[in-house]
Amino acid sequence: MSGRLEGKVALVTGCGSVGQGWGNGKAISMLFAREGASVLGCDINLDAASETRALVGSEADAGPMEVVRCDVTDSDQVEAAVQTCLRHFGRLDILVNNVGIVEVGGPIDTPLERWHRVLDINLTSMFLTCKHAIPHMLRGGGGSIVNIGSIAAIRYTGVPYISYYASKAAVLGLSRAVALQYAGEGIRSNVIMPGLMNTPLIVEPLKGAYGQGSVAAMIEKRNSQCPMGSMGDAWDTARMALFLASDESKYVTAGEFLVDGGITAKYA
Repeated sequence: MSGRLEGKVALVTGCGSVGQGWGNGKAISMLFAREGASVLGCDINLDAASETRALVGSEADAGPMEVVRCDVTDSDQVEAAVQTCLRHFGRLDILVNNVGIVEVGGPIDTPLERWHRVLDINLTSMFLTCKHAIPHMLRGGGGSIVNIGSIAAIRYTGVPYISYYASKAAVLGLSRAVALQYAGEGIRSNVIMPGLMNTPLIVEPLKGAYGQGSVAAMIEKRNSQCPMGSMGDAWDTARMALFLASDESKYVTAGEFLVDGGITAKYA
């Protein structure tokens, strides 16, 4: 690795994986540590976060990683996670907002409580991490915020998940507002919009919508939809996050970056 994040401290939400394999937060944490960053990972599932930490720790040249359990919809817990990061590493340079869920359903059949749950996890969590992290970035002279969005922010993907579309569209507005408010103070804010990705997150919520309960059928159908012939993976997202977190993107802010194998152009 080239040390592209040497000396930087990153807080990554959703650093664990919801199932076997590599989710976005797990891959981002590993790649950032490989590139020299000190990483504070938080996840509501401490066992999953600890698995990521163990993988990072098994690599001799990786930066250090600590983890903490955190419900990112709870302001006090988010503040505590930020303070834990500062206590371990002394500063905060990079914030990756990676937590997100999918609930299938349209406006008629989505219960109100599930609507609120998706908006809280996918959107309010980003507001809370920005609320508690930005003051420390300002004191440190700036930083980079990387928000994991979705092509569902700008396209209808064929699956009726109204709360997911709404929350991901709102992420774009939140990220732009942060970017422009703090552009003159050295804080950048950008959104990565993955397309159809083969990560553990898709299995349970989408196998019925795509594959009539069959994971293999769901994966086959999603692969067939992609212009490049297959879905992307968590490492594709992680590599874009690395660019946006590093000084290589020092003049990049308020951006929205597709990592989708061309599928958004197809939907257009």
